[in-house]
Amino acid sequence: QVQLVESGGGLVQPGGSLRLSCAASGISFSNNVVGWYRQAPGKQRELVATITRTGFTNYPDSVKGRFTTSRDNAKNTVYLQMNSLKPEDTAVYYCKAPLGPFGSWGQGTQVTVSS
Repeated sequence: QVQLVESGGGLVQPGGSLRLSCAASGISFSNNVVGWYRQAPGKQRELVATITRTGFTNYPDSVKGRFTTSRDNAKNTVYLQMNSLKPEDTAVYYCKAPLGPFGSWGQGTQVTVSS
């Protein structure tokens, strides 16, 4: 059974940083593509970062240059480093693995960017 657990969310001021973690059991992150998504109130869930088995990463323009995803194979954990946070980054952040219709989701972690 696959279980993904996100952590690291919280309240941060605009311009601040947070690092989210996604720890997995029942699946090896090093053998799968992992995605980070976010969902703001009243909006659709959107993909904000992906990391492939070979470590290739990809980001949409809305977060490119500010967000970085990485992976620790020994800990079977994926991270999302978020810098220069903006109020519009406020959302619940989720990890998913593998990507695709049959992937598993974590429970999400709330990120609130506000002064």
